[in-house]
Amino acid sequence: MAGPPALILMWSSAFIAGIIGVGAAPPMLVLFARFGIAGLLLIAYALLARALWPRGKVLAHTLVAGFLMQMVQFGAFYTAMHEHVTAAVISLVQGLSPVVLAVFAGGLGESVSLRQWLGFGVGGLGVGLAVVDQSSFSLSGLLLCGVGLFGLSFGTIYQKRFTPAIDPRAGTALHVAVSAPFAGAIALAGGDFHIADPDRFAGSMVWMVLVNSMGAFLLLNTMLQRWDTTRVGRFFFAIPAVTAVMAWLIIGQPLRPLTIAGLGVGLVGMVLASRRAATAEPVTAAAQQLEAAPERAAAPHGIAPRQPVRA
Repeated sequence: MAGPPALILMWSSAFIAGIIGVGAAPPMLVLFARFGIAGLLLIAYALLARALWPRGKVLAHTLVAGFLMQMVQFGAFYTAMHEHVTAAVISLVQGLSPVVLAVFAGGLGESVSLRQWLGFGVGGLGVGLAVVDQSSFSLSGLLLCGVGLFGLSFGTIYQKRFTPAIDPRAGTALHVAVSAPFAGAIALAGGDFHIADPDRFAGSMVWMVLVNSMGAFLLLNTMLQRWDTTRVGRFFFAIPAVTAVMAWLIIGQPLRPLTIAGLGVGLVGMVLASRRAATAEPVTAAAQQLEAAPERAAAPHGIAPRQPVRA
């Protein structure tokens, strides 16, 4: 199954590209360019692929989820990068998202077993070991990381709750496109449009648009449509350690023994979190709705009818 490893690698690379980008230009200018270019490309792709577009309430919910997962998350994380918070610390905080998702999974009709809670605890320990001796951060930087964690976690929950069956191609396009005007407005209010290093800015932008905004989020939204949130969320435990390795190889951040130990512990946590008890798994509320609703009821809202896939 290539999806989870690809998601981990693409998501981890976003921290490196982000640090390179905000080192060359103001963070909101970087985000505006990323969201604007990626939004246009994703809309074109969705149109060419004849994706089903949401309408009415589903459209409104899609825009809210996109604002949380894109603008709130990356607006906070990129500003933290601009304040010299390292990739390791930001990925550490973001790596807590599986715990947040697990806490609120009950509201989505999903169950979390004792074995999975143990896996989350072990995974969280691995996250801490991976980066605990690498970085320092300011209080404002830590608060910004917390805002970014909120955007990712609650955006994921909101999407799973209110738009469980939206076409991921249309959903990803709308998520990115709705965030571009907000980033542009903040950049305009700041009045700083100076690009200190055009080559680094252009290189990071190509990567962020094609790999992070398009590839990673198309894959994430597809996985969220097919699996429950806790199953998807556990893969984020591996991201801090992978990010630390990438940061060592690409931008020269040190890789210490605790980072290697954290990677191993985090992987153990992922395995534990992925295991369920032998009893039959409950069907999620979203899946129950899809099973009960006839296909003709989904069509007016632009939702692609599909068979629910149980995790």
